[in-house]
Amino acid sequence: MALIKITDFSPTLKPHWFSSDPDFSDQQIQAELKSSCELPRHIAIIMDGNGRWARLKGKLRMDGHVAGVESVRDVVESCSQLGVQYLTLFTFSTENWKRPEKEVSALMQLLVTVIGRETRKLHDNNIRINVIGEISLLPEKIRTVLKKTMDLTKNNNKLVLNIALSYSGQWDIMQACKAIAFDVKAGLLNPKTIDEQLFASYLSTASIPDPELMIRTSGEFRISNFLLWQSAYSEIYFTNTYWPDFRRSQLYDAIREFQSRERRFGQTSEQIQAKTIPARTHLT
Repeated sequence: MALIKITDFSPTLKPHWFSSDPDFSDQQIQAELKSSCELPRHIAIIMDGNGRWARLKGKLRMDGHVAGVESVRDVVESCSQLGVQYLTLFTFSTENWKRPEKEVSALMQLLVTVIGRETRKLHDNNIRINVIGEISLLPEKIRTVLKKTMDLTKNNNKLVLNIALSYSGQWDIMQACKAIAFDVKAGLLNPKTIDEQLFASYLSTASIPDPELMIRTSGEFRISNFLLWQSAYSEIYFTNTYWPDFRRSQLYDAIREFQSRERRFGQTSEQIQAKTIPARTHLT
């Protein structure tokens, strides 16, 4: 696909990523979240509602996508400050290729603009950029920009910002099956050794843990072909907030909800509680 020149987004984007520390009240909230219970290591977000947000405000769909960049900035910064280790953003699905070519080109140009402007700031703040998805479908210009960004930030370890681009969960499972079949045919893999752990090692997310918390904005109650294998035990949080209005306060609400849930993984509540109660010391 060749990019169609749509517009220059630079004047509409706010160039202030990581320009200031959180204020005192926000620092207090973050401290409470850290101390009250375990934080999710990996948060995945389905960023939905840009178009409906724009329509409600009498704006163009692209205005909604541009406004959503500010939400990305605030969520990335707050996750970095909290100590969340992995953040996966569902940026563009394989199904999104069906949208009008003009909108797809505009989305790609917006992506190039944001990454080009903010890569240095992300790098300076020890954030690593990773991309998952059917990258071969992306325009060459996009692939070049992404490769440079990933190469520059590959040694950073404070937060992995995982961008799901031209991604779908079904594609991810299918490509893993094909790779496993190829290795079996080549004599590199014994079919009897295939289990859940080995299968997961063939997924595009093999190097990162599964998400403990998945957030879906805009009031929809589905995960839309996102991280289907990896979300088997994710806590899912739905909010009516459209993505352009989603900020750290809504992220904190989702984390509080996550911390209030009991994650049993097939066990009973009594088993889970027994593990969390310290064993009593017997006096003799």
